[in-house]
Amino acid sequence: MRRLPLSGVTVVTVEQAVAAPYATRQLADLGARVIKVERPGEGDFARRYDTTVHGTSSYFVWINRSKESLTLDLKEPRGLEILHELLADADVFVQNLAPGAAGRLGLGADDLAGRHPRLIPCAISGWGTTGPWADRKAYDLLVQCQTGLVSLTGTPGETARTGISVADIAAGMYAYSGVLTALYTRATTGEVHPVEVSLFEALAEWMGQPAYYTRYGGTQPPRLGTQHATIAPYGTFRAADGREVLFSIQNEREWAALCREFLGRPELTDDPRFATSSDRVAHRDDLNAVVAERCARDDAEELLKDLEAIGIACAGVNDVAAFLDHPVLAARGRWREVGVPGGTAEALLPPADLAGLPARMDPVPAVGEHTERILRALGRTPGDIEALRADGVI
Repeated sequence: MRRLPLSGVTVVTVEQAVAAPYATRQLADLGARVIKVERPGEGDFARRYDTTVHGTSSYFVWINRSKESLTLDLKEPRGLEILHELLADADVFVQNLAPGAAGRLGLGADDLAGRHPRLIPCAISGWGTTGPWADRKAYDLLVQCQTGLVSLTGTPGETARTGISVADIAAGMYAYSGVLTALYTRATTGEVHPVEVSLFEALAEWMGQPAYYTRYGGTQPPRLGTQHATIAPYGTFRAADGREVLFSIQNEREWAALCREFLGRPELTDDPRFATSSDRVAHRDDLNAVVAERCARDDAEELLKDLEAIGIACAGVNDVAAFLDHPVLAARGRWREVGVPGGTAEALLPPADLAGLPARMDPVPAVGEHTERILRALGRTPGDIEALRADGVI
């Protein structure tokens, strides 16, 4: 097997939930050795969010493959000292501990700089490690609410949570890219730059378009279900067989083709209500009525065939089960089997393919699965390890 890009890089992570584990799994995907420090006995509480994958949660299986699990009680001096032994030879330390916990344990960026000067610390928090909300806890939906995302999702009558942990995912992505940048900077300049990411600021970046629209347009984009707030027609329409079809118009050429060849109403291109994208949004109800009447005449498959024939982006609306069987994933061989505690599971390959390099898809670890091996490598004897276990340190 060819050497992966981050082979030789060691990441030690005191992590839980979603954001930090997602960042470190992506580092593991690229070949980094990721040592996941968990609580003795129970481990990362995300292991028990649900029990759908052979007794382990779907969240945990998704974001913890290819890691080693070490149990340590960091409130016990011997546990904290073992962590520092690992950090002495590590390249990166990632943590998303509760507010203030890293500082109390002496694991803040300033503390680590003195003891481990080559180590790149990465802190993932809810609201930032400084500022008026630094001591507040955060979780995904709370951040969705505070950034205003929830005010954009749903229907005119009801707000809705985004159906995946979008704030955690955003923070994990920025932590991942920040760590890669810090590793590159250290390699090229010798400088060490700590990385900090908050869920709130990560999702705030993703709110850029509605933020500009609201600040300079005077009102925020409305909640319209599957309809697009600033482009029309763009959304789902019901076919004669009851299925929904999604399509969107991106430019005036597509609008003219839709009127002429799909709607059979070429005169609509000269209708002042629909002359520009902004006009179509302003007269969305009138436009949607025309489109809905046309879509109601044919079954979904026929509508999709007609739309594709004139170059309009379109698709049906899948549920999750249909997504799992998607022909693109099957044809491109995107599924791989990985080991999980109690069995195996199908997992998607990392989305970024590096030509000529294999994907790393190692098992998801059981709680503390690698504790003895890691401690032996640090010089602990079997007697030492048994004493640590008896005292609840590991």
